[in-house]
Amino acid sequence: MITVAIAEDHQALIDGIRSYIKYEDDISIIGHANNGKELLKLVRLKQPKVVLCDIRMPKLDGIEATKTILKELPYTKVIAFTMFDQEQAVQQMLAAGARGYILKNSSLEVVLEAIREVASGKAYYDKKIHLPNAEKNSSKSVLSSREQEILQLIAKGRTSHQIADELFIGKSTVDTHRKNMIRKLGLSGAGELLRYAVEKKYEF
Repeated sequence: MITVAIAEDHQALIDGIRSYIKYEDDISIIGHANNGKELLKLVRLKQPKVVLCDIRMPKLDGIEATKTILKELPYTKVIAFTMFDQEQAVQQMLAAGARGYILKNSSLEVVLEAIREVASGKAYYDKKIHLPNAEKNSSKSVLSSREQEILQLIAKGRTSHQIADELFIGKSTVDTHRKNMIRKLGLSGAGELLRYAVEKKYEF
């Protein structure tokens, strides 16, 4: 079951999503929040698999809420759910770790598709938005240059010890970068990070 929490202050929109999704056997709405702080309480309590998160919320915005959620619950997937199509907003949410970005004026079919795609570990971006660098699946928009460098070495099969020696940094630093990449890319562990790196054959 894909459990979903919604951060949104328009009750009519929440009701519309609930009404549409209630007939889906594999998705369940477990609660909603009207501001960022309420969202954090809800997510900590019920630990949903997917969060539909508005960017502009009172008390705590969606960008900071996303960072906190993924720091505490790295396996939770966040989808930005907003009226804003500015590239900066997209960039900030992707950098915070969001795995999807959809507009509120999109059809409910798009919302449903986004939830399923992101829950399965994939990324999902509304066709209406303008993505940074025009690359929908590029990790360049979310990974630092050091993380990209480490990811290349992971793809070559290097261990954390070997990467640390090669880059003249501590192993603990490499491990921290690994954890951050797993969170930012919405992956579920070190094995998936390795597979992802190899499949993508990162050439930065």
